[in-house]
Amino acid sequence: MSDALNELGAHIELKRPDDVLSYAVVNGELTLLVAPSAVAGLVEFLKVDIACRFSSLVDITAVDYPTRSKRFDVVYHFLSMYQNHRIRLKCAVREDDSVPSITDVHLSAGWFEREVFDMFGILFTGHGDLRRILTDYGFRGHPLRKDFPTTGYTEVRYDEAEKRVVYEPVSLVQEYRQFDFMSPWEGAEYILPGDEKSDKAKG
Repeated sequence: MSDALNELGAHIELKRPDDVLSYAVVNGELTLLVAPSAVAGLVEFLKVDIACRFSSLVDITAVDYPTRSKRFDVVYHFLSMYQNHRIRLKCAVREDDSVPSITDVHLSAGWFEREVFDMFGILFTGHGDLRRILTDYGFRGHPLRKDFPTTGYTEVRYDEAEKRVVYEPVSLVQEYRQFDFMSPWEGAEYILPGDEKSDKAKG
């Protein structure tokens, strides 16, 4: 299987030398590093080339590396049911960079790209309706960035007196931030139901 994937990687690199920066087979999966500007053209090639035929878009996601100059990896997963292969494309982008949308090639990319925009703040040029999809329209920030606070910035609650949803800045007392990582079963001074059976068995 690894030999077949290496041959496939070499074939794609030969056919699209300006698009593929490098490729590798890791853990039985073929991964291509791609220039962001080349994503749409390469995805179309992978869909129609007779040796590839990656006609099914499985997922689009991203990974945040805050210390890198190219902070994000945008990651695409495709499946070829004809050749029984999977392939992963990765392109590294800066925080203020945008990536070409692939909705013209795979219509299903629309919601995936909206999710990546919502969670990471990555823009996709050419997307016809790039807006939040999982968070509220007034949501501040992008929750899957590593610098996003675990508490978020805003608390949303229903106000019974005003009969409406209210947005307020998060205010947590300091005691809430003190975490005791001891298991609830450690150091317990009380006997749980059934413990006496264990003591009898030992005796």
